[in-house]
Amino acid sequence: MSTTLENIQRQIGENPILIYMKGTPQLPQCGFSAQTVQALMACGERFAFVNILDNPDIRAELPKFANWPTFPQLWVEGELVGGCDIVVEMHQSGELEKLIKETAAKHQHDA
Repeated sequence: MSTTLENIQRQIGENPILIYMKGTPQLPQCGFSAQTVQALMACGERFAFVNILDNPDIRAELPKFANWPTFPQLWVEGELVGGCDIVVEMHQSGELEKLIKETAAKHQHDA
């Protein structure tokens, strides 16, 4: 039986583009998750998500692991990019799309 921390590390390791959010991309359960996932979807690449409302253990442990207290959290290639404000700013400046498209292109052979 793996621990919550091991699950988090595995999820981050196995998914080059991963968002921890409240709800799902199709049905976000908070405004910040909705804004973040909209910015991510606008990049046009596939990404993984974990609904923390269905995973209270991850909801409790991830902020300590990430040293980031809030959700959503966007992780790209094992690194925490940030939450809603950072992702939306990156989207507006064009940085997010560049990062997401480069990451997706690198990992296409994995799909």
